[in-house]
This record gives sequence, C-alpha cells and structure tokens, in this order.
Amino acid sequence: MERRRLGRTGHMSSIVTLGCCAIGNLSQKEADKIIEFALSHGVNHFDVAPTYGAAEVRLKPCMKEYRDEIFLACKTTKRTKKEAREELERSLERLGVDYIELYQFHGLDNLNELEIAFGPEGALQAMLEAKEEGIIKYIGITSHRPPTIIEALNRFDLDTVLFPLNYVLKKHRCPENDYEPLLKIAKERDIGTIAMKAFAKGPWPPEYAEKKRPYSTWYEPFDRQDDIDMCLWFALSQGVTTVASACDARLVPKIIDAAERYRELSEDEQDEIVESAANLKPLFPREE
Repeated sequence: MERRRLGRTGHMSSIVTLGCCAIGNLSQKEADKIIEFALSHGVNHFDVAPTYGAAEVRLKPCMKEYRDEIFLACKTTKRTKKEAREELERSLERLGVDYIELYQFHGLDNLNELEIAFGPEGALQAMLEAKEEGIIKYIGITSHRPPTIIEALNRFDLDTVLFPLNYVLKKHRCPENDYEPLLKIAKERDIGTIAMKAFAKGPWPPEYAEKKRPYSTWYEPFDRQDDIDMCLWFALSQGVTTVASACDARLVPKIIDAAERYRELSEDEQDEIVESAANLKPLFPREE
C-alpha cells in the first residue's frame, strides 16, 4: 500500500487509516481479525478515541505486539486542561502504551468550545505539557467544520488536521463544508491532512429507522466496491495524506482493497464523479 508523508511529522502514513470506531462494538476475537487484516495489508496509521466504545481496550493486545509498527492517533472531547489530562492518562492505560504519536482535539466544531480549549486553562495546555513529557509527539484537531479548523490554525500551529472530504460535499459546496481553503493552508504550512467521511453518501434517509440501518455508521455509506473505489480515489486525488476508513468493520476490507489498487483520477474523471452527486444530499452542514 502506498504511503505518504504526514506533513511536518515526517511519518510515512499508509493512504488508509484504520478508523478504530469500526472495532468498538466487536468482540476481541472479531477486532483482532480486522486489526491483523489491516496490518497484513500495510496499514500503519490507527485512529482511536475514548468515545469509540471499547475500541481502546480492543487495541491493547495489538499495541503490545506491534507497537513499533503503528502510528497511534488518539483524541479527546474534553476542553479544559484538567479533564483533557485525565482523559489522556485513561487512554494510555486502556491502550497499554507509554506514549501516543498524535493526540487530537476531537470533534471541535463549536467556536465557544475552541475558546475554552485554546484558553489559559484549556486542553491545549495539557497537550503541550504532555508533549514536553514525551507522552505525546504531535498535536492535531478533528472537526466537521473546516472554518473552525482554520480558526484553530490562526491561534496555534497544529501538526495535523482531520476533516470531512468527499465528492458529494464538493458538489454541494458552501462555506460550512468547503474543505479547499483548509487544504491550501495545510499545504502551505506543511500540516498533515487526514480525510474522514470519504465514504459518506449522505444522511440516512427517513425510511431507515435506527434498528433497520444495515451499517453501524451514523450516515449512509457507499458500500459497493466500485463506489468505494471512486470515493477513496477521489479523496486521495485531492492530495490528502491518508483517508480514515468507515466506522463499520464490514467495509474495511473493501476500502483496503481500493487502496491497494489506487490510481490518481484525472481532472475529467473527478469532474464526472462530482456531477454524479447532483441528486445526493450532503452530510454537512448537518440539520439540527
């Protein structure tokens, strides 16, 4: 599998990141199977969070055996220094590791929360102290709102950004979901770029009640191999470092298969794919 440089971190990340939200509700045996499959196909960038069910615990056996092979990214939804430090220490314990390569603000969409997180007693201070101690190596942010990430970058020089990118969003571009200005800034500042929701077709249609949804993703994913190919190839053709897999273990093998056959799409191919989303509803901005 191709690897790309994750910005100034210098790490050569696989073009697919294992989104460990996919293993949070699996048994240990089922999780081990997906983890081993990903590793055997060259995936070396894993993304996990305390909010992903038992994902941290499911990763623990793997981290003991393959720690040197995995670039581990974790997250916190906490915005104050005290709470973020406590959550970081809990993640270290649950994962069974002494350090985490990339620690990220998780789902930082709201500007009021950004004020707290980047303030005098905010989570950023906890991250900077942890970095000095060698507990984390790099600091990043994840958000569903590219404009919020840009505001965060105006305040601190983050190492990575993780944000939604897919061709449905490009077709239905608006200030709330436009990722292109963020990509431009990241390139100029050598910031690592991680795409999420690359396989999102859109919100679940109303006819899908919660119990009838065929996948555990909170959005409707593309699930045919040819569609997954186009989703991944489009995202990677925008120049991002890596693309996080969807949050359903059944889709992971198809995404990895697409990665192993990756080819950059021509401008005409990209335009055609974007136009095919004319009748689809974008996942963002979300309706409240």
